[in-house]
Amino acid sequence: MSYKTIIFEEKDGIATITLNRPASFNALEFEMGKELVHAIEKCTKNVQVKVLIITGAGKAFCSGGDLKAVKEWEGDNLGDFFRQLTKFLDRFILDIRMMPKPVIASVNGPAAGGGFSLALACDLRIASDRASFRQAYTSVALVPDGGWAFHLPKLVGLGKASELIFLDKVITAGEAEKLGLVNQVVPEAKLKEVTLEIAKRLAGGPSLAFARAKALLNMALTSSLESQLENERQGIALSGETEDFREALSAFFEKRAPKFQGK
Repeated sequence: MSYKTIIFEEKDGIATITLNRPASFNALEFEMGKELVHAIEKCTKNVQVKVLIITGAGKAFCSGGDLKAVKEWEGDNLGDFFRQLTKFLDRFILDIRMMPKPVIASVNGPAAGGGFSLALACDLRIASDRASFRQAYTSVALVPDGGWAFHLPKLVGLGKASELIFLDKVITAGEAEKLGLVNQVVPEAKLKEVTLEIAKRLAGGPSLAFARAKALLNMALTSSLESQLENERQGIALSGETEDFREALSAFFEKRAPKFQGK
């Protein structure tokens, strides 16, 4: 499939999806939604891909849903536009969370609305010092979608999430780092370099352990302590049977760096 609204690249176990509608600040619409779902499914199925980076072209990461597309919607009910668009956005968000590989949001600029939701769904968020985050929905009489209200309170707490809902404040990159919303803020010129350094480290890591650990994090979002302890018990037992663990054990006693094979 050839893409019109995104750029897909793959090299050395690292896949990169770049939202590529810079004139609209990478706003989400139907074509992009379809292409995002296709690209992430390709990443999930490809065993050579060990880590995924999501970023934006131009000045923005993603400005959220394309209000111009809403205005041009030919249906009688504007709600149907969002019912259709969220089918793709929700699928993409779920695929990020269920994908048994680390996903990095490389936030190069403003992330608003659905773009904010997209960044929240990723495992790690590395932000440029010119990035910013804005809920945006309520200022146009909408409510958050894409898992925003699921993920954000778990990162910053209910009180701060409520503040962003009702006051719709813009969060700078520095504020986002203090809140624990992003993992690291770097100068704009260094964003790609730092993101790739982290991605290369993950690509060379124990991919089976990463997959099980990510699954455990997902389970922890909704599990009781008892069920989570059992999930972790089963997960560590299965991980102990892998070749990667045997290699790590040997490397530990031989005082060398392990060489993981994802087996």
